[in-house]
Amino acid sequence: MSTKILPEQETIPQVSHGDGDHERFAHYADKHKITESMVTGTPIRALCGKVWVPSRDPKKYPVCPECKEIYEGLPENNGDDNQ
Repeated sequence: MSTKILPEQETIPQVSHGDGDHERFAHYADKHKITESMVTGTPIRALCGKVWVPSRDPKKYPVCPECKEIYEGLPENNGDDNQ
């Protein structure tokens, strides 16, 4: 029997909010990726770090405060693409 040493892998932990607050909010993410994710079922990452597959109407939920704060800190996109 032999022992192999596996290469070190970089992992990025998902931001934890303790009580599942991420599920109570609508999150900001690239709108093209949201559409693709809804079609393919591939998970995407929100600005706050949440990874999920969009499947519900975000208008029924309040905006994630972390996503909103990050989004408001982004530079203007010159009107090329609305949220």
